[in-house]
Amino acid sequence: MDIASSTSAATAAATSSNSGKTAIASDFETFLRMMTTQLKNQDPMNPIDSADYAVQLATFSSVEQQAKTNSLLEAMGAQFGLMGMAQMAGWVGHEARAAAPVWISGDPVSLAPNPAFGADSAVLVVRDFEGNLVNRVNIPASADPLEWEPVDQLDAPLAEGTYTFQLESYAGEDLLATTDVESYARIVEVRGGAAGATVVLEGGIEVPVAAVTAIRG
Repeated sequence: MDIASSTSAATAAATSSNSGKTAIASDFETFLRMMTTQLKNQDPMNPIDSADYAVQLATFSSVEQQAKTNSLLEAMGAQFGLMGMAQMAGWVGHEARAAAPVWISGDPVSLAPNPAFGADSAVLVVRDFEGNLVNRVNIPASADPLEWEPVDQLDAPLAEGTYTFQLESYAGEDLLATTDVESYARIVEVRGGAAGATVVLEGGIEVPVAAVTAIRG
């Protein structure tokens, strides 16, 4: 778990809350000074109606309470986020399944293909980090997990690096769909951020938590 990110989130929430309180106090003091000045300089022959002051005070009080409520909700949201990070820290060391690039270093790759409905054949398309085609492999048109040995079209082992996988689903000779293939990779870190939590997979590949469809030990 990224402790620094968690601490930063809590600090930011506290700073935001404190800043809100300081701003409210400053505005309230300004409001009182303006009201005092208004009282001192009003026309004795045409004094301001006390009801107007009551309305002004009530309005400011309402705004003040709303600002405090917003600050409280922000702090609560940050705390809930930290609770989620603490729970997700248990994912580290497990494998996440997601449609994301895969770091290949010689070991078999665990794939979870999902052929289109009606497909009777499928082709696994493998590309390197720059998008160059490195292999096309005929695989069963099945959603069963697949352990694939990372080799190129000449059956030579792929160089260490990041690769992407897509699946072409066919009905006869007709291409039904081309979809990204989900794969399993070990989680090395869980991070929090403004855009939400992410898991860091082997090879430094970052995946939003929302994109993770399964976790296994």
